[in-house]
Amino acid sequence: MTIRVTVWNEARQDRSDDAVRAVYPDGINAAIAAGLREEDGLLVRTATLDEPDQGLSAAVLAETDVLVWWGHVAHNEVTDEVVDRVHARVLDGMGLVVLHSAHFSRIFRRLMGTTCALKWREAGERERIWVVDPGHPIAEGLPESFVLDHEEMYGEHFDVPAPDRLVLVSWFQGGEVFRSGCCYQRGRGRIFYFRPGHETHPTYHQPLVRRVIANAARWAGMPSGSAPSYSNPPPLEPLG
Repeated sequence: MTIRVTVWNEARQDRSDDAVRAVYPDGINAAIAAGLREEDGLLVRTATLDEPDQGLSAAVLAETDVLVWWGHVAHNEVTDEVVDRVHARVLDGMGLVVLHSAHFSRIFRRLMGTTCALKWREAGERERIWVVDPGHPIAEGLPESFVLDHEEMYGEHFDVPAPDRLVLVSWFQGGEVFRSGCCYQRGRGRIFYFRPGHETHPTYHQPLVRRVIANAARWAGMPSGSAPSYSNPPPLEPLG
């Protein structure tokens, strides 16, 4: 089975910021897509905010089984129409993988129904990511824990609903912890939030980070259950 993946990125800082371009010369979405293209069974395309329909037309979404979303400084530029369109597709069974600062994306906040706020610190500190649910498909091929030498800190409290499954937890050099790999279901669609990915660190070149994203794409690409039927049906049993 082939899973069709669209990697969406607002493509602002990786075009305008020299520090970001030095790490991701072809764009953050290109690096994420490159990792996914190393995997069998994934058909990968990229999209950006400045494309027609902000890269997420009805036609693109109809051909997307999993949408991977990275955003940071342009959340509010995403239109109501696009948020509504993505929201409807998730409820209908499209998977959504939300990365790093996309916790503040309009679509993730819509799906969570909370502020999705958190603590943060940019100090390039060490992050150790622990696998706390090794039986989950997203943990396949991961060691018990792995280290990112330099990352932005995200700390609790993370204002999201309690995850359906918590797969990964992070510890930071400064002492904070964070729920870094959270699984949800909304309608028929599976959602995974994955914390790492600050734009000035080479996180999306790291093999184990790429492994998590690929595993998440496979897991999220399998919608749950049958499509519900909404109508005004006749009674199944006599009413008299």
